[in-house]
Amino acid sequence: MSNTDYPLELPEHDRPMVRFMNVSKSYGMLNVISHLDFDVAEGEMVTIIGPSGSGKTTVLRALMTLETINGGVIYVDGKPLTHMPRDGVLVPADERYQRKIRSSIGMCFQHFNLFPHMTAIQNCMEGPVQVLGLSRKEALERSEELLKMVGMIDKRDQHPSRLSGGQQQRVAIARALAMRPKVMLFDEVTSALDPEVIGEVT
Repeated sequence: MSNTDYPLELPEHDRPMVRFMNVSKSYGMLNVISHLDFDVAEGEMVTIIGPSGSGKTTVLRALMTLETINGGVIYVDGKPLTHMPRDGVLVPADERYQRKIRSSIGMCFQHFNLFPHMTAIQNCMEGPVQVLGLSRKEALERSEELLKMVGMIDKRDQHPSRLSGGQQQRVAIARALAMRPKVMLFDEVTSALDPEVIGEVT
């Protein structure tokens, strides 16, 4: 399929939250994703299962535009993510366009990636204030609500170094949700945890 074969935007009657359309990704001669098609509806939870090296993380990284796909188009909420409309056809998207579409996607990584110099509540507030432009009062209220939801409100003033692995992961989940994403991605959310703390997260 050429770029002229893909819609500039998905129609209202056929608009899943995520659509992979004929997506391929290769590294040299190694095909990691080959002509992948799937939809994720709004509110639907999908698990990608497979052995190591089968492309699970590559799918997530492509959806976060951390990987450039070699073929196909990814749509988010009906709009192309990997490409952008120009003169009636889709062309590879520039960073500014991708950043706008990608702002509706949140991701919780395997290794938490919390800011070590910030407390749990500060980690959750940073994105809403700096990226979404919320007032500190609004960001504080939102962050407290989410820390309560994940059972971490009593650790709100602790730095990551004072938290267990399971506690750090729960703060990371709250931080990602604080951005109010339409799509939430988890990359092997419990794989870096000790068996005894996996229950804390799940």
